[in-house]
Amino acid sequence: GFDSDNSSGEFSEANQKVTGMIDVDTSKSDRVGKIGERPPQENGVQNYRTSLPAPMFTRSDFSVWTILKKCVGLELSKITMPIAFNEPLSFLQRITEYMEHVYLLHKACRQTQPLERMQSVAAFAVSAVASQWERTGKPFNPLLGETYELIREDLGFRFISEQVSHHPPISAFYSEGLSQDFLFHGSIYPKLRFWGKSVEAEPRGTITLELLAHNEAYTWTNPTCCVHNVIIGKLWIEQYGTVEIVNHRTGHKCVLNFKPCGLFGKELHKVEGYIQDKNKQKLFMIYGKWTECLWGTDPVSYEAFKKQERRGGHPRKAKLVRGPLPADTHGAEPGRGWGWGAWPAPAQMYNFTSFTVSLNELAMGMEKTLPPTDCRLRPDIRGMENGNMDLASQEKERLEEKQREARRERAKEEAEWQTRWFYPGTNPYTGTPDWLYAGDYFERNFSDCPDIY
Repeated sequence: GFDSDNSSGEFSEANQKVTGMIDVDTSKSDRVGKIGERPPQENGVQNYRTSLPAPMFTRSDFSVWTILKKCVGLELSKITMPIAFNEPLSFLQRITEYMEHVYLLHKACRQTQPLERMQSVAAFAVSAVASQWERTGKPFNPLLGETYELIREDLGFRFISEQVSHHPPISAFYSEGLSQDFLFHGSIYPKLRFWGKSVEAEPRGTITLELLAHNEAYTWTNPTCCVHNVIIGKLWIEQYGTVEIVNHRTGHKCVLNFKPCGLFGKELHKVEGYIQDKNKQKLFMIYGKWTECLWGTDPVSYEAFKKQERRGGHPRKAKLVRGPLPADTHGAEPGRGWGWGAWPAPAQMYNFTSFTVSLNELAMGMEKTLPPTDCRLRPDIRGMENGNMDLASQEKERLEEKQREARRERAKEEAEWQTRWFYPGTNPYTGTPDWLYAGDYFERNFSDCPDIY
């Protein structure tokens, strides 16, 4: 494998002593339980499902190359891919996975110093891509007007997204802390390209986080994601590019460099960077892996650490114990770590985390409160989740044809598509074009929603 650094999930259970780490709640991000297992209802608290209704469909029967050889260099949003490459989620649900580590946002809100807040925000920005590890299925393209909402009282947030444009495909989202501590919003326009052996996704669009008690806004853009070996061999994922997080009130900036894998895979999954103040003075160094955790220390200790590494001292790397805390390093590495426990999830569940497994769950009576455009009501995704691939394929074709027909009708009447919950505007902090939340979704007046399914 490319990542020889023990990413098989066989982490030593012996070494569980933890020192000097930032405490994170390990219960939130455990991976999926056994198939069909469901915890008992406790004190009326909503329990979420722990497995999918049917195991994953095997992709080995498909020759990817027969489909992809027509597409080299093209943008993938214009190509119809067979359903075998999908995972049973819409891209709108995939975006919601940003919120899996929302405790880092609640934590940022509680911190008094801007440097500490930036550390938590940086950890959140990196953890948002951690769920993509080993996720080689492609989410379903959202239909124009499709929406997804998620309310998690246990995690303290609610979230709404809408597909606001079809060509180019743009997804807008808005989330707020239930205790009015943060707003998190943005729009994503993933540009997908196929390069012969790999598929590259460049996520255009700005992400904005507002910490309300501190009157602060942070903005950044996600790194580029690349899925390798789409034709032959074991699929693997890398993230690369520079992510800059700016605190628009204090002028602090965090620069994170997601390393490309390099020739022998030595740099795979690595992230390195720093936090500087408005005078460009480096205050704090950050390094680690986006699949595991980040470490941080002051610039002087970091320089000494790098020197030792260059001399061939090979300071012992921390292994991640099962759970979001890195193991005790016995002083081999400076600083402290923030982690989010990314270890392999069951392959038969599309490598979903337990948070992800719950996203498409349609609990009893839920459809009465949802708009008719919610992803959970989408029949092709539901068919795939239930293991009925033929039905899923037929429904996917029917929905795409229905979407094309609606577009032809609008062209005839020279009518513009009207978005429902977001409107095009300007990001107040960066001045760049953005999609802004229009409000009122949670008033639940869904009478004028479009009929897309």
